[in-house]
Formats: sequence, C-alpha cells, structure tokens
Amino acid sequence: MTSHILIAHDLRSTADLALRRATQLARQHNARLTLLHVIDGRVSQADQERIEQMLDNSLTQFAPPGSQLKLCQGKPADAVLEQVQQLGADLLVLGAHHQRHEFFSGTTLDRIARRCPVPLLLVARDENTPYLSAVSALDFSLCACTALNQACQLLPGEAKVHALHVFEPAKNQATSEAQLLTQRALIDQLMADEALRLPTGSPSLSHEVRQGGIQRSLQEYITVNQPQLLVLGCHGRSALSQALLGSLAQHFLHKAPCDIFVVR
Repeated sequence: MTSHILIAHDLRSTADLALRRATQLARQHNARLTLLHVIDGRVSQADQERIEQMLDNSLTQFAPPGSQLKLCQGKPADAVLEQVQQLGADLLVLGAHHQRHEFFSGTTLDRIARRCPVPLLLVARDENTPYLSAVSALDFSLCACTALNQACQLLPGEAKVHALHVFEPAKNQATSEAQLLTQRALIDQLMADEALRLPTGSPSLSHEVRQGGIQRSLQEYITVNQPQLLVLGCHGRSALSQALLGSLAQHFLHKAPCDIFVVR
C-alpha cells in the first residue's frame, strides 16, 4: 500500500514531470506527498531562499493540498536515502535524465537504486493520467515476483500488466521444444500463484515466454507495445553482485524508454 510518496527534486524541468506523476499517484492512493531537495552546502543564504521559493511554487502549481517541502544538506544519494528512512516514505520518485552530468544521474542514481529500501519510480514521460499498461520482467526469483506484486498494487484496477519471461539457453546449446514447454509450464504455474496473492480489483495479468536475451527482448517488447511502465526486480546473483546494481536495471535506469519501477 502506498501511503507516503517522497519526490526528490533537483530543480530541473524533468523533476517537475516526476512531481506531476507523484501527484497523480498521491491522489490515486490518497497518500501524503513530500517534496525533497538536497541543497549544496556552498550556496548562499539568498540562493537558498530563492531555491525554496522555486520549489514552493512547484508544490503550489502541481502538488495536492497538504503536501510538504523538505530541504536538507549532504551528498545527494546519502541525503535522499536518509530522508526515505526518516520520513517513513514507501515510494521514492525521481525524474529521469539522459545526460550523465546531471544531479540524479550516473553513480548517484546507481547508489540510490541499489540501496533504496522502498520501491523507486523513475519518471521519463510527461504523463499525469493513471498508468494503464506495464510490462514486468519475470524470472523465478522472489525479487521479480515481489516487483510484479507491488506494481499491481500501485496501478489502478483497469490497468493491464504483462509479465515477460525470457529463457536464455546455455551458450552454444540448442534449445529443444521440450525445454520451452517446461519453461512455459513453470511460468504458467508461477503466474497462477501470483494472481492468487493479489487483492480483488487488481490489474489484469497476462504473460509469455520468449527465447533470447532478456535486455533485447524487453527492448523489443517496449518498442512494439509502448507500455507506460517497465517493472524490474533488482537483485544480485552472487556475493559480489549483491553490492552492485543489477546490470538489467542499471541499463534501463540510464536509458529509460518509459517510466521505470524498480523493487529490491
């Protein structure tokens, strides 16, 4: 259940896109909304007051009544994650960027994504109507299933969520029809189990199994079907990778073809 949304605003126009999406979700879920800005400790008092006025104007223009403004200092990733914990937020929203020098891009975005204790929504499109279509990357991990479940709780009941499972055969090994049939049977059962976990009135679910590479298959699906949201479970597959952001999530966070919903 989404009850408190934290939107981290970096003063760029893309952050206002994220604020509009956060506002839509806050209204949909009757949730509290807090706008956070991390101030550079080197700015003057006059600049800090100017920044506060700009953010207050954005709140007045876009956010629902009762939304709050929070200013803090520190390193962007650390400060945002600290405020997620202190404020008890259950969804963090950021604006997507396509240039690596920007505030919430590069390693800062990676650090937030890999350490964020709550779902992260990266907003790439200028839309403020409820999500009606999503694709979820599905494997047999608990993380991927949790991401699918939380996305279904985030979206309205009239939405459609398509789970895509990509079977990657071993290198230089042909895939038999029996292997594909086994994969489909396993995913059919997994989706049936996941559907039972969802409350009444949840989005409708569909699924498919494809053979190939997961990144390419997801990109092809997004290009053809144009979903509004890509749902990813972010998890490591080894002791080393647990300290890193999963390569699939990292790729799409930095080259977001649509809004991205990441769950650890």
